[in-house]
Amino acid sequence: MEPSEKPILKVVNLNKQFGNGCSKCSNSKNRLEKNFCPECGTVYACQDISLELYKGEILGVVGESGSGKSTLLECLYFDKDITSGQAYINNYKNGRVNIFSESSQQKRFIKNNILGKVYQNPAQGLRMNFSSIGNIAENLISAGHRNVSKMEERGRELLERVNIPLSRMKEAPKNFSGGMQQRVQIAKALSNNPPVLLLDEITTGLDLSVQANVLDLIKEIQRELCISMIIVSHDLGVIRMLADRTVVMLNGKIIEKGLTDQILEDPQSEYTQQLVYSLL
Repeated sequence: MEPSEKPILKVVNLNKQFGNGCSKCSNSKNRLEKNFCPECGTVYACQDISLELYKGEILGVVGESGSGKSTLLECLYFDKDITSGQAYINNYKNGRVNIFSESSQQKRFIKNNILGKVYQNPAQGLRMNFSSIGNIAENLISAGHRNVSKMEERGRELLERVNIPLSRMKEAPKNFSGGMQQRVQIAKALSNNPPVLLLDEITTGLDLSVQANVLDLIKEIQRELCISMIIVSHDLGVIRMLADRTVVMLNGKIIEKGLTDQILEDPQSEYTQQLVYSLL
């Protein structure tokens, strides 16, 4: 990856707050307890988040529960409206237009064609009563596909790719194990060949052996398809296995960023040091 290369995704000063703020916290974030205003109850979930993602790169976002990392992904995928900030995607209008200022119709286009997301809870990313292949077809239809046999062919190809037996493709994900549900979700997210994939805590709640299978699958897919990924996790072991570069979040802010190896071998902030030592 050349440093001079243009990022595929660039996020600039993204802010997301829950609550209107008051004169005390709006004027000075120093008055917050962690990222929470004790006066008015406003939560500053993301504070001036800026980052870049490059082609074919996996960027890890690590931090404890409540650090704002999942909110960041929800904002990038338009699951939540931002408070302020910009984001530019190279594959959308040559990276010249702030995606957050686009119309809801254009945001839908971006979700259906340029971004894919795999949720921590498969029930958020899948229709649990649809068939597995039906879930993939739904994504393809959203992106404008109409040829049924081509959609079925694409569905079969993806389910095979994520190791779901084709004998079960007409079965609903509610009948599947957690690990299989995550694999169907990955297949669905990949259906329209998105250049950017967002993954939120996707191994949480899975058995260790199942976690390893899901992580291996993600590495394989990333290598084969050269997709850029942002993977959010509270688990540094997951980040160590997957991420080229890592940002560390605490109380809604990025407190450290760098090459993953660098952060693991020589953590600068006290919080990152604690995270790394807890992994050893």
